Amino acid sequence: MSARHRHLTATAVLAAAIVPAGVAAANGHHDPHEPLLTGRAVLPVETYADGPTSGNVPPGTPDKDGKINGIKFPTPSQPVEGFSAIIEGRRAGEWLAMPDNGYGGKAGSKDFNIRAYYIRPDFKTRRGGSGTVQVGDYIEFTDPDKVIGFPIVNEASTDRVLTGGDIDPESLQRDKDGSLWVGDEFGPWILHFDAEGRLLDAPFSLPDELVPGGLLMSPNNPHLPANTSATVPNSGGFEGMAMSPNGRFLYPILEKRLDRDPAGTRRVYEFDIRAGAFTKVATYATTPDATGADSHFVADAQMLDPHRMLLIERDGGKGLTALFRSVYEVDLRRVDDTRSLVKTEVVNLAKIPDPDGVSLPAIHTGDVGLGDPFQVTCESIEALRIISSHRLLLGCDNNFPNAGRNPGLADDNEFITVRIP
Repeated sequence: MSARHRHLTATAVLAAAIVPAGVAAANGHHDPHEPLLTGRAVLPVETYADGPTSGNVPPGTPDKDGKINGIKFPTPSQPVEGFSAIIEGRRAGEWLAMPDNGYGGKAGSKDFNIRAYYIRPDFKTRRGGSGTVQVGDYIEFTDPDKVIGFPIVNEASTDRVLTGGDIDPESLQRDKDGSLWVGDEFGPWILHFDAEGRLLDAPFSLPDELVPGGLLMSPNNPHLPANTSATVPNSGGFEGMAMSPNGRFLYPILEKRLDRDPAGTRRVYEFDIRAGAFTKVATYATTPDATGADSHFVADAQMLDPHRMLLIERDGGKGLTALFRSVYEVDLRRVDDTRSLVKTEVVNLAKIPDPDGVSLPAIHTGDVGLGDPFQVTCESIEALRIISSHRLLLGCDNNFPNAGRNPGLADDNEFITVRIP
C-alpha cells in the first residue's frame, strides 16, 4: 500500500458529533450588515486514522487514570486533529485539512506523521444538516529523494515519512499545477511538495536582511549553529500564508515579532514562486492586549483579490478566556503613518451573531460559548478559507489534547461558516 494515499481505517467516533437539525431561529431577524454564523460541524477529538501509535511521549502530565483531559496516551494510531490550514478538495463539498506538527513541540511529536486529510463537513445550518464531519483518505508528506537537507526522524526508512519532529506545517496553498506549498515554523521555511506529498525542493529559508548571506532561524532549525541565538522566536515562524489569485506569489506571515522589530509588528513577506525567492516585506500591526502588551498572534491569511488580504489575529486564550480573535482585511497597497498595513475588522470571532441557534444544542454537558452570540473558544483558530466574497470557512487547531469548549475535556475539532457583510 502506498505511503502517500491511504484510507481512514481506524475508529472515527462521528456519532458523538451529531447535532439535531431542528433548532429554530431565535426570532428570525438579523441585521444584514452584521456577520452571521451560518454553519457548524464538529469532528470528535478521538478520531483516529491508520498508522503507528502516537504520543508515546505524553504532551503533559496524565491524571490518576493515566489520561490528559480524557485522552489516553499513547493513542492507538494516528490522531486526526489540530487543523492549521484548509483548502479546497477534489470535488464540491470536500476540503483538504492539514494538521500541524502534532503536540506543540518538536521533541514530543516524532511519532506524529505529517498529513493532510480530505474531509466532508455536513454543516448544521438553520435549514438542517447533521453537524458531523466525514474523514476520507489523506496525503502523507514524505522526502523520498532526500532533498530536505538534514537527517529526519525516519531517515533510514524507504518512504521517509515526515513527522512533527522534522517540520511544523502551519499553512497550505495549492499551485495551479496541483503541487502544494506549505508554510513552516521550524525553519521557518516554505516547503514545496507535489500533489502526492513528495518534497520537491530543499526548504526555502528566510534571508536575514542585516547579514549578507545570513538566514533568519528559529530555535528548532537544525542548521542553527551551536552557541548561536535564534533570530525568530520559538513557534513564531510562518503561521499564515496566502497566495495571489494568479498563483505567482505567496504571502507568508510570521506569527510573532522578531526581537529587532518594534513591538506589535509582524512581518508579511512576498515570495516569488517563479524566482524561488523572497522579494518584498510589509508590516502588520497587532492590537495590544488588555494590559497593553504585545501578545497576539497572526494565525492564517487568504487573498480576496490581487491586493486585499483577510487574516486572523488572535489571543492565546481558550474557553471563556478566548476573548480576542478577529478576521481583518488589509490592502497591501495601503499603509498608515507608521508604515503598517491599514486593517479593518471583518468579523469578531469571539462574538459571532447566531440568532438561528446554529451552534445549539451543546454536544457535551458543560460546553461554553454556544448560542447567540457564538464564541470561538479553541485556543488556536488557525484555518481560514474564503468561500466567496461574503462567506468564510474557519477551522480550529484544537492543540490536542488541550481543553477549551469544555473544561477538563480535550477539544473537538470545530469548523464553522460565517457570512460577512
